[in-house]
Amino acid sequence: MSDNSAKVTAAHLRRDAYLYVRQSTLYQVANNTESTRRQYDLRGRAIALGWPADHVIVIDVDQGHSGASAADREGFQRLVAEVSLGKAGIVLGLECSRLARNNADWHRLLQICAFNNTLICDEDGLYDPCAFNDRLLLGLKGAMSEAELHLIRARLRGGILAKAARGQLALRLPVGLVYDATGAVVLDPDTAVRAALSHLFATFTATGSARAVVAAFNDQGLTFPMRHSSGPHSGELYWTLLTHDRVLKVLHNPRYAGAYCYGRARHYTDADGHHHTIAKPRQEWTTLIEDAHPGYLTFAQYEANLDVLAANAAAHGTDRAAGPPREGPALLQGLVVCGRCGRRMTVRYHTRSSGQLVPDYLCQATGIRHGIPICQFMPGASIDTAIAELILDTLTPLALEVALTVTDELAARADQADAIRASHVERAQYAADRARRRYLAVDPENRLVADALEADWNHKLRELSDARDAYDKASRDHTSLDAAARTRIRALAADFPALWNDPATPMRERKRLIRLLVTDVTLVKTTDAITAGVRLRGGQDHALRLPLPLNAWQERKTPPSTIALIDQLLHTHTYRQTADILNQRGLTSGDGKPFTPDRLRAHCHTYKIPSLWQRLRQTGLLTLDEIAHQLGAHPSSVKTWYRLGLITGHLADDRGTCLYHPGQTRPSPALVETTGKALGNTHRSGRSHHPSLGGPLPKTVTAARNNGANANNPS
Repeated sequence: MSDNSAKVTAAHLRRDAYLYVRQSTLYQVANNTESTRRQYDLRGRAIALGWPADHVIVIDVDQGHSGASAADREGFQRLVAEVSLGKAGIVLGLECSRLARNNADWHRLLQICAFNNTLICDEDGLYDPCAFNDRLLLGLKGAMSEAELHLIRARLRGGILAKAARGQLALRLPVGLVYDATGAVVLDPDTAVRAALSHLFATFTATGSARAVVAAFNDQGLTFPMRHSSGPHSGELYWTLLTHDRVLKVLHNPRYAGAYCYGRARHYTDADGHHHTIAKPRQEWTTLIEDAHPGYLTFAQYEANLDVLAANAAAHGTDRAAGPPREGPALLQGLVVCGRCGRRMTVRYHTRSSGQLVPDYLCQATGIRHGIPICQFMPGASIDTAIAELILDTLTPLALEVALTVTDELAARADQADAIRASHVERAQYAADRARRRYLAVDPENRLVADALEADWNHKLRELSDARDAYDKASRDHTSLDAAARTRIRALAADFPALWNDPATPMRERKRLIRLLVTDVTLVKTTDAITAGVRLRGGQDHALRLPLPLNAWQERKTPPSTIALIDQLLHTHTYRQTADILNQRGLTSGDGKPFTPDRLRAHCHTYKIPSLWQRLRQTGLLTLDEIAHQLGAHPSSVKTWYRLGLITGHLADDRGTCLYHPGQTRPSPALVETTGKALGNTHRSGRSHHPSLGGPLPKTVTAARNNGANANNPS
């Protein structure tokens, strides 16, 4: 190496000297003080080389940061920027590992220093990156620094992996598991913690959904245990509301199944210094030892829970293979397959006028993606009904056993939730008693401590009161089944169709039952029918051929038999008379409404049924004006003759309009007078005076009519 004084020139001294100070961890900063002092002492080395003290700039903001990367080191980035701008005459560091333990960062710094004629100085000497020998030596030092970091990590990693392979590496345990005095993993001695975790696993087994577990805890007013992972309360237990991500973490953690595991995730840092964690498949885990310690469930149950979660997750994506049962009325949600393209069909709902949600099954993924008509669309109500009838026929022999098992499970889950709430009260009581003992043990004259302990005691008493109120409220809401209720349940369970169709049975439970028996349902729609291929879990296949559902207008169409009866009645009856007869027989229109003259008239217009008026006219009956013209009389006289029964006619509509038979003769004035007097006497005696009123004509009127007729018709 050439003489140091020859390397430092006036051009270097006109620029500043930069001293870079760094320790890799905060522990080293706090405990390795000698290394820190040696780094700061390099400031005197810069002064000895000729730099004024006020031109020596110390950069020490990277304390506690590793030199493996420059991404998160603000001080190193500032140093590189100053060198790039030509402001640095010399860069000082205790050794090259202080500046960088990454060859890419180290050689980039060397290249920038050489370009800007900046010297580098460490504890061993002074180097000029522009000189080949100095740059070669600095390169070797950088390579050795990176190799040293690799060797240190390899030794540490090897020891960790060897200990983890034996299952002896102590790891942070999830809540519900603790280390005993000998270092063995055991269940948490707190019964409330154990009860909460057991209730979580039991609820997931019953519902098959992580979201349903969260909803069940919230509905029951239950909280979930957690432990502080850092800070002054590290390791302490606290209770909080259960969240969906927490349920997933519990269900995915094999430690709850008594298995020791290590290396479940891969950690890396990208070019921007951001840390990422990627979960690895089980076959890539570093260590997995089953039955290594006690757990809350068996490993087989743990794997079954993962299968359920995987099936639920299959409901997402471009081709959803399945999905958890939801609350919607679509019974086959997640099970329907298109018989044309083989893709899963989606569910869409529409609301009828009554407010009822009706499902539709459609295959639209390809149509949406390529902008073409959808593959298939079909109403789902009739399909669901047919599949439900098939399931009812299959399950009826086992209905009683299933219902009793479900009843016992619900009772056990309710008792378990009650025990968890009771443990909360017990814990609050213990905390209040301990706060009371601490308050009574303090010297009364020490008011500062006594006031704080009294406030803590009052706080614990309030928590105890809240816990008791919550327990009492939940106990009032929870009512157990008495003997009479169980008898009614058994009677209902014996008729499984009634239990299935009971409005109190949630739709989610019907769907869960369907999934226990049905693998999938393949639908194909033709011009005249829907074919449903049902695959059962046991390997059986059923083919159902269903008629196409009626359109809305077809469902509201009046039956043909009713239309034929209307046509028949209108031969001799008016609209009102026909409507009364139909209503008396209990017949309604297609929309279920009783008949009225206006509604009947609309039906006749739609089906082109002639009215009574039209039918009578077709037979040749005359109107009032026509018969008056034929008889050579005034229309009012014709009405009088008809009222007296001297001419005949027929009631043609609901307004009292009559049509008259043709070929009648005009009554004589004497006959009209005689008939009028006879009808007047009859009216005063209270008898009917017109055939249309249902009463007979008096004999005198009949004789007078006959005489008048004979006089007008001698033949």
